[in-house]
Amino acid sequence: MLRDITIGQYYPANSILHRLDPRFKILATFSYIISLFIIDDIRAYTLIVAFLALSIKLSKVPLKYILRGLKPIFMIILITFGINIFMTKGEVLCVLGPLQITKEGVYMAIFMALRLIFLIIGTSLLTLTTSPIQLTDGIEILLNPFKRFGVPAHELAMMMTIALRFIPTLLEETDKIMKAQMARGADFESGNITKRAKSLIPLLVPLFISAFRRADELAMAMEARCYRGGENRTRMKQLKFYERDLIASILMVLFVGLSIFIRIKF
Repeated sequence: MLRDITIGQYYPANSILHRLDPRFKILATFSYIISLFIIDDIRAYTLIVAFLALSIKLSKVPLKYILRGLKPIFMIILITFGINIFMTKGEVLCVLGPLQITKEGVYMAIFMALRLIFLIIGTSLLTLTTSPIQLTDGIEILLNPFKRFGVPAHELAMMMTIALRFIPTLLEETDKIMKAQMARGADFESGNITKRAKSLIPLLVPLFISAFRRADELAMAMEARCYRGGENRTRMKQLKFYERDLIASILMVLFVGLSIFIRIKF
């Protein structure tokens, strides 16, 4: 299960999506999320499906690799589906004891499940097609206008990227510790909730120690390289907008505009 989490991981490939400017990809991701919450009709989700299919095709990231990231949130999707299908009032279709399945509940359950799935797939494409350095530079440049209000753009971008990159590292550490503890006879799957919670203690303690150790090593490495923040720092590769970024921006504006049109129309 831990190996199925793709959040924060980068998939190297030579694709158009990988070569796009990171600033555009960050803004495009936010626009996609806004469009996803604007659309409230399942028929309009064909637009989202077409957009995701085109993006995945252009990214050259295997579809199986992207769908693998949905496994860790399967229970969340299932719980959300169950809450909506049983708790939404409306025209009753079926009665299961004290629970009622309504027409509106089925509609809302399917709608919310699809929204969660599309949200995870769409946002995963950002980290899968953008390297950590590009992501840091893009976030920092986008936050630069807020420096006049006292926002530490460079430090904030650095912390966000480090936190994002720590996710796969901690997952790998967790997997190693779990296998080591299971080899010593630990059982993380059987028993009631209390027993399972107690069995996590031998896992969490070394995990936190490992996380603190890695954080300390990272701080020492940055100090050894005389890191003093973002003041007067330069970049070897300057971010520039190319023709492909302009074309992608036009397509993204058309996508958002069409989403708003569908929202108003329906």
